[in-house]
Amino acid sequence: MPINCGALPGDLLESELFGHRKGAFTGATADKEGLFQAASGGTLFLDEVTELPLNLQVKLLRALQEKSIRPLGSNEEIATDVRIISATNRNLGELLAKGQFREDLYYRINVIEVPVPPLAERKEDIPQLVETLLAKIAKEQGIRTPELTEEASTILATHQFPGNVRELENILARAATLCDGSRITEDDLGIRSNQAVTNDLAGKESRPQLEDELQALEANRLQEALAENRYNKTATAKALGMTLRQLRYRLQKLGIE
Repeated sequence: MPINCGALPGDLLESELFGHRKGAFTGATADKEGLFQAASGGTLFLDEVTELPLNLQVKLLRALQEKSIRPLGSNEEIATDVRIISATNRNLGELLAKGQFREDLYYRINVIEVPVPPLAERKEDIPQLVETLLAKIAKEQGIRTPELTEEASTILATHQFPGNVRELENILARAATLCDGSRITEDDLGIRSNQAVTNDLAGKESRPQLEDELQALEANRLQEALAENRYNKTATAKALGMTLRQLRYRLQKLGIE
C-alpha cells in the first residue's frame, strides 16, 4: 500500500495512515480504515517520508514501536503487522542537523538502507530505463513504441538529469507526443547537449565559488582539529562544540577519511 507523504495536508494524512471513527472531525460521516490496517500482513510504502510533519513523525514512531495504532476519535488500540519501506529524495543527514526530522524515528526506520545514486551518476542505466519508459508511454498513449535516433541517444547519455528519472520520463513523454512517426530525434527531446552548454560558456572567466571556498576552510579546520585530538572523533566533536553525529556528517560530506 503506497502513500505520498508530501501530497496530503497533515490532518488528512493522519487519517489516511491511522484511520478515523465517525464524528472524529467535520466530514467524518463514517468509520474509515487507515493504511496501517489495510496493509496488515503486507507492506506500507511511505514515499517522501521526510515531508511528514513533526507531530506525525511522533505518531509514526509510536506505531512502529508499539506495533499498534489508534484511529482518530477512538480510544481503542488496534494491533498491526506491517512492514515499512520509506523513501526520500532529500538529505536526511542535513534534516537531522536542522531538527526537521526526528533522530529517534530516523534510527527506527533506518534498518536497511538502499542508497540510489542520482541518474547522472549511473548513466549505464539510461538505455534500459529509456526502453522501459517508452514502452510504458506507448501503452498509455495507444501508439507504437518509438525508437531513438543515434543523435537523440547521445543527447540523453550526456544530459545531467537534475530531475533524475522523473525528468527522463517527462522528456520521453513529450518527445513521443511530438515526434513525427515512430522515431524520436534530437529536436524532439527539447534538451541541449552538454557540449552546447560548454560552448556557450567558453571564453568566460571562471572563479572559485563562495561555497567552495567555505568548504575548503571548513575541511582544513576539521583536519586540524582531528590532528590536535589524535583523530579521536568523540574528542574532536567536543572540541568543536558539535555532536559526534554532526561531525561524522560533515566529514562524510567533505570527503574527509
